[in-house]
Amino acid sequence: MSLENIRNIGIMAHIDAGKTTTTERILYYTGKSHKIGEVHDGAATMDWMVQEQERGITITSAATTCMWKKTNINIIDTPGHVDFTIEVERALRVLDGAIGVFDAVAGVEPQSETVWGQADKYSVPRIAFVNKMDRVGADFEMCLGEIRTKLGKTAAAIQLPIGAEDTFKGVIDLVNMKAILFKDEDLGSTVVVEEIPQDMQDDAQMAHEELIETLADFDDQLAEDYLSGESISAERISKSIREAVINHEFVAVLCGSAFKNKGVQPLLDAVRDYLPSPIDRGEVKGVNGKNHDKEEVRRPDTEDAFSGIAFKIATDPFVGSLTFFRIYSGSLKAGAQVYNPHKGKRERVNKILQMHAAKRTELQEAKAGDIIAISGLKETVTGETLCAENRTIIFDLMEFPESVISVAIEPKTTNDEKKLMTSLSQLKLEDPSFTYQHNKETGQLLIFGMGELHLEIICDRLEREFKVGIRVGDPQVSYRESITGTAKAEDTFNREQGGKMVYGHAVVEVEPTDHQSGVQFETALTKRDLPQDFLNAIEKSIKDTSMGGALAGYPFINIKAKLVAANFNEEEGSEVAYAIAASNAFREACRNAGLSLLEPKMSLEVVTPTDYTGDIISDINTKRGKIHAMSAKQDKEVIDAEVPLSEMFGYSTDIRSKSQGRANFTMNFDRYEEIPMKMAKEILEKRGIYI
Repeated sequence: MSLENIRNIGIMAHIDAGKTTTTERILYYTGKSHKIGEVHDGAATMDWMVQEQERGITITSAATTCMWKKTNINIIDTPGHVDFTIEVERALRVLDGAIGVFDAVAGVEPQSETVWGQADKYSVPRIAFVNKMDRVGADFEMCLGEIRTKLGKTAAAIQLPIGAEDTFKGVIDLVNMKAILFKDEDLGSTVVVEEIPQDMQDDAQMAHEELIETLADFDDQLAEDYLSGESISAERISKSIREAVINHEFVAVLCGSAFKNKGVQPLLDAVRDYLPSPIDRGEVKGVNGKNHDKEEVRRPDTEDAFSGIAFKIATDPFVGSLTFFRIYSGSLKAGAQVYNPHKGKRERVNKILQMHAAKRTELQEAKAGDIIAISGLKETVTGETLCAENRTIIFDLMEFPESVISVAIEPKTTNDEKKLMTSLSQLKLEDPSFTYQHNKETGQLLIFGMGELHLEIICDRLEREFKVGIRVGDPQVSYRESITGTAKAEDTFNREQGGKMVYGHAVVEVEPTDHQSGVQFETALTKRDLPQDFLNAIEKSIKDTSMGGALAGYPFINIKAKLVAANFNEEEGSEVAYAIAASNAFREACRNAGLSLLEPKMSLEVVTPTDYTGDIISDINTKRGKIHAMSAKQDKEVIDAEVPLSEMFGYSTDIRSKSQGRANFTMNFDRYEEIPMKMAKEILEKRGIYI
């Protein structure tokens, strides 16, 4: 398969916009599956986990591949729930293009904005599919307007719906100026192309001209031809759409109803015609694996040196650990040896697999542009680069969001205790937004995640998949500690160890920052003042110490720690002693600077019928929330607010009771904010921590 005929795409949207249903139709019409799996029946091919089938939501991104009109389309179906946003992040990191799916009734929803922001970060070209045109209240123009205003994109329709709600039967193709209808009797497989209905010709002509005028802003030749009154061919419009989409200047908007089998084949045509191939995305930049100041590039070419990114790790019951991998350049054979420049180690590729959700096909070779799974890798984790050892390159690492909620878990039996830590390690490898640690103050084992649902799924997987019996506590907020001022402290470690005197000394200064990140380390010393190994040991020690805080065992954030002095004793100095001295000095300096407790603040969006707005606002105020904005959307009110996470446990039950089940909400982590000390004391005393 030539690279021009490969499309690596993701399907992304807010929860329940119809991503998985759209993917199921794509698989059916491309002949990849011979039966349509429905999400509501728990039978969707791409939702293969038991937990996904039970809840009717996508939890983990699933990869598959299919063929459409001689174009090989690799698809990653991503979750829409905010708790699993990491799955979207790592998929977008390696994709060439994406389809944004929108609910024709709800328009641009909060998680849609989040995933479009993630796609902007990785410069992923997109097209939009306004789904659910058959639903009561479907409004194509409203969706198109919100893509322009809420997402800040230059967008134009390349299709118009024929009918809406229960009369929706097809689309008008504004490029070729034809009507496209879908036969119900064979699940929409038969596509009929007709002339545009008489009563829609004026609307279609206006939308056609609006499309050309929008494209003329990016295509000078098209603008010149249009203004001079020349007829613009469909091929010319298609070429202009393709260039504008690939250059991130334009979003082409299509419409349909995946559930009612209408509009999916033209969407596949748009993927082939407008989204980029690996060649269109061009060369990929990174840094040299041995000299990070030197830039390296790799061309999307099988003749260039092998390189790619591991973007996800999953456990397969038959193959063991699988590493999902995007090849950017070169080729890879089963049994080959590759190099991990992050770890400085060689890895052996046992098997190369092409994935179709939970099923797999073994390959002997994979090439540039392919998305595959590899078995046999021991050291490589999510986000790391693999490359040829004689031409090293490191691509940008991914950033993972903060885990803001935790639960305490404990094994039921001694046998479970043995399996628990191994299982947690495997889950952490699979999901970088999940972590765990022992709380030194309480002795509990805590697991941390993105939200209540995320932790519920983790605990469910421990019991079902890993067969570990556990008891689970109530969800807890993952607080952070910081400092309120600047201070300096000094510590000397000088004692006998193993019959020999060891010496270490450090003076550390701390100051608060507003970076919303952990501890930044700086040093005023050079290699002449202290050997590099000692400086590295001091930095590691301070960062390790910061994870335990100094107030109640929560990690430190928003602190700059500077090593300002250290007496070097050549005879008795040891790395361990200097690390201990620096750790003690850092902790003492933080205490001297004044400690504070920070809590996670969440951005909250509630969509409610107007009758219940007053009750919901009143409830948000009682939860220490702040209302930022309110806006009307059709017959509903949209409330934007910020709330402390500690007040929001069980909010789904609260909001149902306040609105007779008719309101819904989306909540995202926003930032950490200091809590007044009186309130901080009350919070900690409830947990048995006295300060």
